[in-house]
Amino acid sequence: MWHSHSKQALQFIAMTTLLVLLLGGCGSTAGQPAEGELRGTITVSGAWALYPMMVRWGEEFHALHPDVEFDISAGGAGKGMTDALAGAVNIGMVSRGIHPQEIEQGAFWVAVTMDAVVPAVSADNPYLAQLQARGVTRAIFEGIWTGHITGWGEVIGDPEVKDGIHVYTRSDACGAAETWAAYLGAYKQEDLQGVAVYGDPGLATAVSQDPLGIGYNNLNFAYDADTGRPVAGLQIVPIDLDENGQVDANEDFYATKSELMAAIADGRYPSPPARALNLVTKGRPGGLTLTFIRWILSDGQAFVEETGYIPLAPAQLQAELTKLE
Repeated sequence: MWHSHSKQALQFIAMTTLLVLLLGGCGSTAGQPAEGELRGTITVSGAWALYPMMVRWGEEFHALHPDVEFDISAGGAGKGMTDALAGAVNIGMVSRGIHPQEIEQGAFWVAVTMDAVVPAVSADNPYLAQLQARGVTRAIFEGIWTGHITGWGEVIGDPEVKDGIHVYTRSDACGAAETWAAYLGAYKQEDLQGVAVYGDPGLATAVSQDPLGIGYNNLNFAYDADTGRPVAGLQIVPIDLDENGQVDANEDFYATKSELMAAIADGRYPSPPARALNLVTKGRPGGLTLTFIRWILSDGQAFVEETGYIPLAPAQLQAELTKLE
C-alpha cells in the first residue's frame, strides 16, 4: 500500500513540475531576458556636447538595471565616430551631421536631443557692454574666425579702439567646431583660425582667462548647471540676427540657460549653431545597446530638460524610434 501511494505521489509531482515549466515558458521570448535581468557593459565615447546627458542617462538606466554598467568618456565627436566605426565602443556620441563617407563605412545613427553652440568672451572683456548692447553679426563672426577681422574696434564699430582680438578654437575633432564653422559659412573645422585648445572645458577656461579672447562653447559648458547663468568668468555674445546694430527684445535671450533653451526650441536661435545630437553605432544596433537606445528615445526623454538639453519634437522622436525597428 505504501508503494502505491508513493508511486501516485511521484507521478503527481512530475506532472506538476512539467505544468510549471510549460506555464513558465508562456509569455517569454527566447533569447530576450526579462527587463530586470539585463546585464553587461555599454561603452560610449565622443562628443563633449552630449557627455553630461549620456552620463545622466547611464545613471538612470543603471538604477533600473543594476547589472548594466557604463564606461563613458568624452574626447570629441571625431573620436566618437572613429571609435564606433572601429568597434572600440558600442556607441559613439556625435554632435554634428553624419558624413557620406561615414555612412559608407557602416555608420548608423539616431538623433536623441538638441543643444547649441554659443560664442563667448571673458567677463573681463573691456568692450563687454558694447558687445551685449550691439550684438555681433554672422558676417563679423566669420571675419573673426577667418582672420579678416583682427581688432575689437572693427567688432564694436569704434575706430579709436586698437586692441587686437585673441581668437580661440578647438584642437580636437569636434561637433562644436564643425557646427560653428557651418554657421559662419561653407567652412569646416580646419578652416577656423585661432589658438587651438582641447575640449569644451579647456576652451571655456582659456577664453575666461583672456580679457581680449573670444571662443565658442556647447550650451552646457557655457552655462553653470546650478545657477543657470554663464559659467564664472565667461559671458555669452549675443548674435545680431537682423543686423541692425543692436540687440532687440526678440534677440535678448542669453541671460540664463533656460531663456536660451526656449529660444532654441522655438527657432529664434538659428540652426546652426543649434543642432541635433546623435548616437552612432557600427551598423544597426542590437541586444543591450538597442534596448538602451530605445529607452533613451522613450522613458529617457524625461531627463532631457532637467539636464539642460532641448527635447526633440514628438514626431522626430517617433521617426528615430522607427529607424530602430
